[in-house]
Amino acid sequence: MVETATKKLRRHRNRRTFVAGQRTESRGAGPVVVIFAACCSIAALCGSGTPLQGKEKPPTTYTIQLPPPPDFSQVEWLIGDWSGKTTERDLQGEIHLSATYDLDKRVMILREMISLPATRTIPAASETWMGVLTVSRPGAGFILRAFSSTGFVTRYRVTVEDAEIHFNPDGGDQAPPGWLFRRIMTRINTDELTETVQGAPPQKPFFDYYSAKLVRTKPSAVK
Repeated sequence: MVETATKKLRRHRNRRTFVAGQRTESRGAGPVVVIFAACCSIAALCGSGTPLQGKEKPPTTYTIQLPPPPDFSQVEWLIGDWSGKTTERDLQGEIHLSATYDLDKRVMILREMISLPATRTIPAASETWMGVLTVSRPGAGFILRAFSSTGFVTRYRVTVEDAEIHFNPDGGDQAPPGWLFRRIMTRINTDELTETVQGAPPQKPFFDYYSAKLVRTKPSAVK
C-alpha cells in the first residue's frame, strides 16, 4: 500500500511538471507566431509591388472671372498735368493738378496742390490731396475717394454733363464736420480747363471758395 501511494504521488507530480512545461512553451510561442505573421504580411505587400499609399488625385484648377475693364472715356481728357492760378483779383493762388491711370487702367489717380494767400475774410490755405477715381457701375457715373494732407478723407459722387465734371459730396470716412465742398471742372479746349470750388458752412448755402484757370503743361525736354 505504501509503494502504491508513493507511485501515485510521483505520477501526479510528473503530470503537473509536464502540464506546466506545456504552459511555458505555449506562452513563449505566442509572440513569435504574431511577429512572424506580421513580417509575412509586410513581405507579401512589398513583394507583390502594391503601393502603400493611395493613388494621387489630379490637382483642381480654379478660375475667377475678372470684372470688365472700366470705361473712363468721359473723363479721359483729364489725363496729364495742369497748372494755373485763381481768377479772383484779391485771391491770386496757384493750382497744380495731375491725372494718371494706375493698376492696369482700372483706376484714375488725381493729385492737386493748392496754395491760396490770405484775404480780409479768408486765411491762407495750403493743401495737397490725392483721389482715387473708380467707376461706380455702368451708366451710374464714378466715385472719388479723396485723401487730404489736412487729414480729411472724403467721398464724392462724380457725374459728367457734356464738358463739365461735377464732384458732389457724399460723406466719407473723415469728412469736415458740418462742412460740404463741391467742385466743377469744365473743359474749355484740349489744353485748357476751369475749376470752381464751392463750400458750405454748417446749415448755410454754398458760396464760391475759389475759381481757377488751368492749362496743360508739357513735360520738360530731357537733354
